[in-house]
Amino acid sequence: MSTARDVQHVFVMTYGRSGSTLLMGILNSIPGWLLRGENRHAMRHLYDFHRSGLKEKARVDPDRAAEPTHPWFGIESYPEQASLQHIRALAEATLLRPEPGTRVTGFKEIRWYDADLPDYVDFLRQVFPGARFVVNTRRLEDVAASNYWTHKDDPLAQVTAIEAKILGAVDGLGDAAYRVHYDDYVADPGVLRGLFDWLGEDFDEQRIREVMATPHSSRGKHRG
Repeated sequence: MSTARDVQHVFVMTYGRSGSTLLMGILNSIPGWLLRGENRHAMRHLYDFHRSGLKEKARVDPDRAAEPTHPWFGIESYPEQASLQHIRALAEATLLRPEPGTRVTGFKEIRWYDADLPDYVDFLRQVFPGARFVVNTRRLEDVAASNYWTHKDDPLAQVTAIEAKILGAVDGLGDAAYRVHYDDYVADPGVLRGLFDWLGEDFDEQRIREVMATPHSSRGKHRG
């Protein structure tokens, strides 16, 4: 079975009704790939846990906190690297669950909208060294008109702000991030060749067309 040391990680960053379930299907058609679906931002809870440990460690006097009479006894020794390693092991064992033969794992998520998103992305890169991020966008007017968004206040403004936040968070990642646009690859799957080159994977357009011919997402074809 693949181990935490030899499995690579890719995360799809997007928003609701961007076509990300279809993109997940396309990526999962690559031999050795196993990207999981949404987990309602579960990794965010582990980020908050880790951040709390570091914050309190930095706040206390280490000599005093090392004494058993101190109210924050022990927090001065919060082990940052051990925490990251165990968070990765937990995520691998529960959320990602790579199978025998899995070369690349990760997940797609639509909840990338927190104010500290750049810090959260940096945390993911610490937990999963070498992680890559695929940013999936779609014509925002079409996204905002979907039933996922229409009941929200000013849906176009909301999805516009979320997309800007995602793009801002990955702006400095260089080769660790790649952007694709749903409208482009649905119209012409050949535009995904650049994504596959970036990933170092063989581009099989026929295989991609077969994936695209299969409905994705419980709410209808190519709407996830």
